[in-house]
Amino acid sequence: MKKYRILPEMTAKNTLLGFQHVFAMFGATVLVPLITGLNISTTLFAAGAGTLLFHFVTKGKIPAFLGSSFAFLGGFAIVAPKLLDANGEATIPNVEMLPYACGGVVAAGLLYIVMSGLIKAFGIKKIMKFFPPIVTGPIIISIGLILAPSAITNASTNWFLAVVALAVIIICNIWGKGMIKIIPILLSVVVSYIVALCTGAVDFSTVAAADIIGSPVIPEAFAKFDLSAIITIMPIALAAMMEHIGDIAAISATTGENYIEDPGLHRTLLGDGLATSFAGFIGGPANTTYGENTGVLALTKVYDPAIIRLAAVIAIILSFVPKFDAMVNSIPAAIIGGISLILYGMISAVGVRNIVENKIDFTQSRNLIIAAVILVSALGFNSTGGITFTVADATVTLSGLAIAAILGIVLNAILPGNDYEFGKQPE
Repeated sequence: MKKYRILPEMTAKNTLLGFQHVFAMFGATVLVPLITGLNISTTLFAAGAGTLLFHFVTKGKIPAFLGSSFAFLGGFAIVAPKLLDANGEATIPNVEMLPYACGGVVAAGLLYIVMSGLIKAFGIKKIMKFFPPIVTGPIIISIGLILAPSAITNASTNWFLAVVALAVIIICNIWGKGMIKIIPILLSVVVSYIVALCTGAVDFSTVAAADIIGSPVIPEAFAKFDLSAIITIMPIALAAMMEHIGDIAAISATTGENYIEDPGLHRTLLGDGLATSFAGFIGGPANTTYGENTGVLALTKVYDPAIIRLAAVIAIILSFVPKFDAMVNSIPAAIIGGISLILYGMISAVGVRNIVENKIDFTQSRNLIIAAVILVSALGFNSTGGITFTVADATVTLSGLAIAAILGIVLNAILPGNDYEFGKQPE
């Protein structure tokens, strides 16, 4: 039996490889707390610790890094929308409601664990029949569309900076080579931040006041639980799980190993679920396997999981530097808006790709009905605040996203013609 090392040999080469994985995940991972108002240090700590937890559960076999999931941004926007500042801009973190959103993340992680157990007990094909691409695709599309207005709102605070941020991502992604193509979000933040510095758009007051060393774990930010928040955020795990399966398949294809078979999808889902619940419990965003780091694997051809674990340790070390947190928080909202313009669109595009790659036939009435109900329910009910009702003296609010997920799953189960089979190539 092959022996797995916790960390690689600490050579200069391995250290650089570890930092490279940190750079690859950094821009996207840090962007999530910037958008939601969560603590950046907590997020980095959750990403590092969650990655190590994932590696423990999956027997240290998979070279996967876990970072902040964008799939849950819609849930955070509904449960804990940012508050208006003196200029009427939504820039102030909703510290009162963020812990309840994190409670929803904890519950979403538990759904991963339940799914892991079901797959282990009944087999993946029977379980995934309830969550075919005709359900998950439109849900993913809806998440991106729900977030679109906030991208425009942030970008409109300074369109020049927003356009610079957007342009850098496009240029790096289309014409970049090597690592430049792998880390377009990070480069976009750096370039547009330099432009913001030159134009006097950065406030350094919080950076100067921040400590150099501090704890990333803030008890006041720990998860709190509310049924409405849980019902709003938990269904997003269905879409995130589809993303997880795709990422594991991509890592398998990159390395030439079948990780869905060994250590098994039930273990990868369990590891991701535990990491997500842990992150939510300490006040961080949901975790997910990161495609950016899969790109680094393909670029370097170095597949040693110990290198990924070294990157996780580096992320944890960075989380203990509050001044670093403050520096990232000084990034103007317009830059976040510019990045979000393409990021939120890409979330919806992933949903479209999910439908296209699985060759969903929209000449079939059942598929048209399911997609139509999901899209209209998600966007329509989101604009009206969802549905509120009382159960045993507890007030419950179903968000548009939650309503859409429930209706999509039910319609898929009861309408005739559900011939989806997981793992079977569409004809």
